[in-house]
Amino acid sequence: MFPAVITSVETFDVRFPTSLSLDGSDAMNPDPDYSAAYVVIGTDAGDGLEGHGFAFTIGRGNDVQVAAIRALEPFVIGQPVGTIGDMWRRLVHDSQLRWLGPEKGVMHMAISAVVNALWDLAAKRAGKPLWVLLAEMSPEELVELVDFRYLTDALTRDEALEILRRAQPGRAERTARLVADGYPAYTTTPGWLGYSDAKLTRLCQEALAAGYTQIKLKVGADLEDDVRRLRIARAVCGPDIKIAVDANQRWDVGEAIRWVQALEPYSPWWIEEPTSPDDVLGHAAIRRAVHPIRVATGEHVQNRVVFKQLMQAGAVDVVQIDAARVAGVNENLAILLLAAKFGLPVCPHAGGVGLCELVQHLAMFDYVAVSGSLEDRVIEYVDHLHEHFVDPVVIRDARYRAPTAPGFSAEMTAEAITAHRFPGGAVWTEPAMQS
Repeated sequence: MFPAVITSVETFDVRFPTSLSLDGSDAMNPDPDYSAAYVVIGTDAGDGLEGHGFAFTIGRGNDVQVAAIRALEPFVIGQPVGTIGDMWRRLVHDSQLRWLGPEKGVMHMAISAVVNALWDLAAKRAGKPLWVLLAEMSPEELVELVDFRYLTDALTRDEALEILRRAQPGRAERTARLVADGYPAYTTTPGWLGYSDAKLTRLCQEALAAGYTQIKLKVGADLEDDVRRLRIARAVCGPDIKIAVDANQRWDVGEAIRWVQALEPYSPWWIEEPTSPDDVLGHAAIRRAVHPIRVATGEHVQNRVVFKQLMQAGAVDVVQIDAARVAGVNENLAILLLAAKFGLPVCPHAGGVGLCELVQHLAMFDYVAVSGSLEDRVIEYVDHLHEHFVDPVVIRDARYRAPTAPGFSAEMTAEAITAHRFPGGAVWTEPAMQS
């Protein structure tokens, strides 16, 4: 199933100038350029297949992330792949790499890019989309992919096995339902903070026409503006559409509580990232104070340990995994199992280039083989940059259609990489970009 030896690790600094249209703008990130520290892994298998992966950033610093991936080359090139679980442990447990974290930050994200590329390669060699490859594994095979160190006070290997075995009987039926009906999506497209009120109104109307029953708005820069924008969105959407709000870590704890309470008349469905992603007890305090408004977080949570603590402390209602923040598929599997243990819905973050493509596989695998549930579960959808991928997401009737092409849907087109390489790609050398 896996190639014998890794022979190449090629890395690219790929950036898209989304700041020009304020796509992706929020209270903490007013001018993002969606970017990918992009990696391509080759082998000596002779089948022509490659593994593609990336770490997502928002522009400046993407060169640092590329350098971190390149620093992993001596640990990867020439190594027998064996199982990806072995490679994950080899990278995450290396004593000197751990010193740079441990298990957090730029190096952890670099490991994610490499591990996800290996999963892309494994799925391609198996001739299956990643969600199917994972969903067809036995519970015993799946738990071997998970590092339970630091988790056993909340989730043991035996408990994980029980969760996976409990979900086995309905796997075939859920797979069929997923293929037929897709997975529910919500859209953040109307809600970027830099958009005008007129654009907000138009995009809300378009979201309703497309069948979405949940949208998300960015908040946190100015309370008066947030009240006005949420009032507009509620007037357009009516009382039955869920409107989530996202502060992108903007507030202190007390400020978060006051701000969310001021928005309460417009019935926010959840408040996302109300404070620092590392502040477990702060999230717990906010959750107690703003109930029944839900608290959601995860896109910047740096590892499975912090996720564990958020759940143990009763600090979150919604778990938002990110496909490229923690150390790849293996660590996200641990987080999915933790969420199942604590009975929490997983609603993945996908607000960035390629993140929709990746995380759909993890959510679909979770439905088929872990949680077995779609209740209160949606995947974020942002209608940006999908045209640059070989196997882009397909949204129909406000639902993600199950991918059918082999792989992790991570592969960018050669044309996109060439045009958007920084700083020399055509997009970045155009006269408009030099002014």
